[in-house]
Amino acid sequence: MKEIIAMIRPKMMTKTKDVLEKTGIPSMTALPVLGRGKQQGIVGEVNIEYRPQILEQKNRRMKYIPKRMLSIIVKDDEVDTVIKSLIEVNHTGEFGDGKIFICPVDDVLRVRTGENGENAIA
Repeated sequence: MKEIIAMIRPKMMTKTKDVLEKTGIPSMTALPVLGRGKQQGIVGEVNIEYRPQILEQKNRRMKYIPKRMLSIIVKDDEVDTVIKSLIEVNHTGEFGDGKIFICPVDDVLRVRTGENGENAIA
């Protein structure tokens, strides 16, 4: 099993959720997060409304950019499909398209039933 962690634009959340459901992956955890990458939060690179407090006035750079962090646990044979779907929906070729991390998962336990392993995510 693998955990796929994806950082995406907030406005891409609905499209991402829809494409994952179509590929048979309905389960995920999504969190609002703040961060920035190599572009260092250049204002104008991100089409969002933001609070003035997150803008550093000298250089017109944002301290942090709002993103969504997705955590998706999948079987090993589903990883390529999920990655392809995430890239297809979120790729624009511009700064801020996001990042995808793939991490090993040793085990999963479903608290309600006591199932573990792939049975707990099926």
